[in-house]
Amino acid sequence: MESALRLGIAGSAGRMGHAVAAIAEARADVALVTRFDREGASEAHLAACDVIIDFSSGAASAALAARAAARGGPALVIGSTGFSPAEEAAVLAAAGRIPIVKSGNFSIGVNVLAGLVEQTARRLGPDLWDIEIHEAHHRRKVDAPSGTALMLGEAAARGRGEPLSSLAVHDRHGITGMRTPGSIGFSVTRGGGIVGEHTVTFAAEEESLTLSHRAHDRGLFARGAVEAAAWVVGRPAGLYDMLDVLGMRAPA
Repeated sequence: MESALRLGIAGSAGRMGHAVAAIAEARADVALVTRFDREGASEAHLAACDVIIDFSSGAASAALAARAAARGGPALVIGSTGFSPAEEAAVLAAAGRIPIVKSGNFSIGVNVLAGLVEQTARRLGPDLWDIEIHEAHHRRKVDAPSGTALMLGEAAARGRGEPLSSLAVHDRHGITGMRTPGSIGFSVTRGGGIVGEHTVTFAAEEESLTLSHRAHDRGLFARGAVEAAAWVVGRPAGLYDMLDVLGMRAPA
């Protein structure tokens, strides 16, 4: 029998940290060997693991990635959001030395949704169809828009053949003027205990099309993250996402 996957959890005190622990402890092929909160990783924590799942913060994840890369491991699964450009660059640099799965959402359903959004944006051109992305989360979420909303925006932008940075509109207030053709709008709700809701609307003059996903329990994200952890160990250094894990990556 193969030895169990040695798993560590960063951000273990958070809600997602607890959810990941519950999923991991229920699996016979996973040994949960260490847990620590945000920036509390010691050399012993890193040495004990084959892979660490991290749902903490952009800053903490970037720092953890740099430390893991400097020592050549462990592999990482990063579900944190709210990265600054410098933090994104740090994770990308670390992926040059270790395998990292990074995703704004570890749900199978959301990743299928992202594929549908990209295909739809490719077929419904910006001359007639506007794109709006709305997301809703619980009152405790500190970043906006969500990592998942940005992931869906990236999918829509790929379908349109443009970088999201040139299409995204995050703020509308006051007299904004007419909508810029081809832009991708974002809006946000924060309230109560909403686990996660994402809607992508394609709107034309005569009709509209809405693609959406609703999460009922954050355990689904934890389950996907543990699957990603089992997949990434032993992979070549690189930055992967859930489309790679699920074998859904479109050919380049």
